[in-house]
Amino acid sequence: MSTKPRPFKIRIPQETLDSVRARVKAYEWGYMPDNGGWEYGTNLDYLRGICRYWVEAYDWRKHEARLNGFEQFVAPVEGIDLHFICEKGSGPRPMPMLLMHGWPGSVVEFVDIIEALAHPERFGGKVEDAFDVIAPSLPGFGFSGRPSRPMGPRAMARVLNTLMTKELGYERYLAQGGDWGSTIGSWIGYDHASACMALHINCPTMRHVDGPQTPEEVAWAEKFERDQVMQEGYRTQQATKPQTLSYAMSDSPVGLAAWIIEKFHGWSDIKGDDVETAHSKDALLTNIMVYLVTHSFNSASWIYFGRREEGGRVLGTDGRRVEVPTAAALFPAEMLAWPPRSYAERLYNITRWTEMPRGGHFPAMEQPQLLIDDVREFARSLR
Repeated sequence: MSTKPRPFKIRIPQETLDSVRARVKAYEWGYMPDNGGWEYGTNLDYLRGICRYWVEAYDWRKHEARLNGFEQFVAPVEGIDLHFICEKGSGPRPMPMLLMHGWPGSVVEFVDIIEALAHPERFGGKVEDAFDVIAPSLPGFGFSGRPSRPMGPRAMARVLNTLMTKELGYERYLAQGGDWGSTIGSWIGYDHASACMALHINCPTMRHVDGPQTPEEVAWAEKFERDQVMQEGYRTQQATKPQTLSYAMSDSPVGLAAWIIEKFHGWSDIKGDDVETAHSKDALLTNIMVYLVTHSFNSASWIYFGRREEGGRVLGTDGRRVEVPTAAALFPAEMLAWPPRSYAERLYNITRWTEMPRGGHFPAMEQPQLLIDDVREFARSLR
């Protein structure tokens, strides 16, 4: 049996799509407090509306075709069939870039940026800014296979570095990520610096073993902890008993939609309470559908359990930081508030620090051009 990457196309059976639609249509709706809004969780009126659209108008095949417009492959890495988009860049010397999503995202996050990164000349840019874009589904997520047991981000960093170097043959590459992609990218820069030429992150996921040092850093840390209190429920469940939660999420498309849409509402740069000022119904539903049609909510949640077993997300225990050149893209509605630069520089070799005018936790979907421009500018300093 060949161990080389093999071509892959997304072809979800029609009976799977019909089952999802039937379960959404048959859902028995409950109630919410009269003054509920989004304060108690996903708003009932909004969820009923998007579910009505899901049943009556949403077209998975259209979005499946768009994803299939990119070259895709599956490669066996450490016993996992790893799915990835591989869009080869224009020109003679495109820079390899590993583009990593997080939870509750998927490769759907990147459909609006892959072509522009790989082929800038098609969008009024310069061909010398092109990238070979490698966008994997993380182990256990979406179209990738499942690890045999929960795998944390540091182990995923090793798997993805193996994909880039041994399977695809890149000696050096740029790593980019947000959410878990930022954590994985940080471990790539820390553990695999010989292959990782640089790191671009848009989410501050790592902590320093020595904690905050200056009054400004202490104030940030105290506020950060207060802000995160209401975020801990889902993390605790997925980090301790993910299997229990998975039964409900696998059985109920509406339940899974509520679980995920709450995060897109709370973590995005939206106007008022309208999540669709940042994300269309189609974008939200396509990302949700990836979890549903691949039955991957459970194994995707394992990363939280795996991180806990790995010991968390703390750098500096051995006196080191991530020494590869690192760019930080600070989007103002990021739900994990960035620390002062002085703190970040104890974690990373910060060579670019960009405070964005708008955008949140999902910049590739919310503000694709801002993210593209920042990655391009950073890469020019490396070429």
